[in-house]
Amino acid sequence: MAHSFTQEYFQIPVVTRAYTTACVLTTAAVQLDVITPFQLYFNPDLIIRRYQIWRLITSFLFFGSLGFSFVFNIIFLYRYCRMLEEGCFRGRTADFVFMFLFGGAVMTLFGLFANVFFLGQAFIIMLVYVWSRRHPLIRMNFFGLLNFQAPFLPWVLMGFSLLLGNSIVVDLLGISVGHMYYFLEDVFPNQPGGKKLLATPELLRAMFDAPEEPDYHPLHDQQQEEPDYRPLHDQQQEEPDYHPLHDQQQEEPDYRPLHDQQPEEEPHDLH
Repeated sequence: MAHSFTQEYFQIPVVTRAYTTACVLTTAAVQLDVITPFQLYFNPDLIIRRYQIWRLITSFLFFGSLGFSFVFNIIFLYRYCRMLEEGCFRGRTADFVFMFLFGGAVMTLFGLFANVFFLGQAFIIMLVYVWSRRHPLIRMNFFGLLNFQAPFLPWVLMGFSLLLGNSIVVDLLGISVGHMYYFLEDVFPNQPGGKKLLATPELLRAMFDAPEEPDYHPLHDQQQEEPDYRPLHDQQQEEPDYHPLHDQQQEEPDYRPLHDQQPEEEPHDLH
């Protein structure tokens, strides 16, 4: 059974596996009193003045103590992160990591003004929003109570948070950042005069995307690069010693017709 669990675990895509594992381990460390939430939350003053840079990352990894909220967030994180990585980001791990970096950076900037201490839930909403906009025709069912199409899922989750008495600032933050990424990546480049503004750095591609075979060349490229290949008619035209027969006849130096040779003889006087 342990071998089966390990095999299933390593079949999870690498980004989903890394992020989900980090979230579970962080929560476990808090439950075991190894660390406290006060060492994890987003605090710009501590980051800038005391150089506690780890808070830029740990604020995305903690979803609260073990309970319904933690299980709910982990399930949504695992489900939609994996569907994105195995779906529209399949074979594009660098682009997926770049989406993580873009979303994290923008949420951090917004967090300076929104007074949000933990950004993990907003990050999950961002993933859900991007997935839902890229699968607009999928029908969803929320706890068997509500049927709707996928693009409404982030708003349904926000309404659910409101019913539970939670603040919807985090949900609005996730929806806003998700829409920014979706617009810049999928909408604006396809508009008249639009262009792709989010370009994945080559460093990320070198780190996460598999390189192409260096010795691979398509067949047509090999044919174009053949140095000694020449068509037959070109070889015939370039023969240095070849002269057509009529050219040889015209260049014969001693050839003259008979009537041309006779006028050159001395005339005879008959008288």
